[in-house]
Amino acid sequence: MPHPTSTILVVEDDSIVRMLIVDVLEELDYTVLEAADGGEALTFLQDETQVIDLMMTDKGLPDMDGIDLAKQAAVLRSTLPILFASGYAENIDVPAGMHSIGKPFSIDQLRDKVNGILGK
Repeated sequence: MPHPTSTILVVEDDSIVRMLIVDVLEELDYTVLEAADGGEALTFLQDETQVIDLMMTDKGLPDMDGIDLAKQAAVLRSTLPILFASGYAENIDVPAGMHSIGKPFSIDQLRDKVNGILGK
């Protein structure tokens, strides 16, 4: 029996990068929600009817720091896994229990990271 599709919230202010990430995740049979900034992401996170299995966020967002967004997400959804995507991944202090992937990443790296976090 196939497992239900996981839903990933992608928070990325660069529309081209966001589109590429969304395309890859959809190819991997994930359902994807898109947010261009922290405010849009919080709208999804505050909607208790919206299933979200993973939030993937850029560190640098136009309206708030990705770490701040992650901290707010952790309050709203304490069990939500969070994956930071950053060109400065080696330099960011990822809060305990959260994950990071450095940009640029390959499709295989993204797949392996997401599947690893979601236990697929």
